[in-house]
Amino acid sequence: MTTPADVNDVRDPELPGRLLTIERDALVPLLRARADADFALPVAACPGWTVRDVLAHCSSALIRVVESRFEEGVFSPASNDRDIADRADWSNARVVDELERGMTEAGPVIGRAGGALDGVALGEWVHAGDVRTALGEPGAYAGPGLPAALALLASLTRDRGHVPLHADLDDADEPLKLGAVSGERPPGRFIGDAATLVRLYAGRPAGDPAGYELAGVEAAELNLFGD
Repeated sequence: MTTPADVNDVRDPELPGRLLTIERDALVPLLRARADADFALPVAACPGWTVRDVLAHCSSALIRVVESRFEEGVFSPASNDRDIADRADWSNARVVDELERGMTEAGPVIGRAGGALDGVALGEWVHAGDVRTALGEPGAYAGPGLPAALALLASLTRDRGHVPLHADLDDADEPLKLGAVSGERPPGRFIGDAATLVRLYAGRPAGDPAGYELAGVEAAELNLFGD
């Protein structure tokens, strides 16, 4: 995998849309080929949710972006549960149809938001990895969207002043600089593969600790989606 040359540079407003398009083209055909029973499989990364629930959450979040519906409490656990419940009588195919529409139409809207909605695009890609894991499919938190996801991750952590980290990735040509670009705290250090780095930032199990090195920062500090 080659890391994008601009991964450590200024924010690219087209990046969220590219990531969603790449993931749409990979995920939607996979979902359409699965049996209905597979949509009832539990998703370990989202306790209490099935594959269908995760997809309904993802599709509803994107449609909210497309339609600019951001009422108070949007994206809270209660709001997410209501969105899933609102789609309870939908067919699985209809949920996938809405997801495809959202992944197609939300990118430009996110791009115009000046970074405020970039986390939605990255969260969609991470949830696609959650679904792949539940379905036993390869490529979770990796695949063709990984270079764009890493670039978006670098941008998000920089914009949010997240804990600084220097990542030497086994499967990328250039190191990745994440988090605050200035401050008193020296950067932590990560050595390992890119998918493991994504798992750490997404608060997902990173696998065997012997498979990567993390120094100067605790894994819990990296969780971008934690409270």
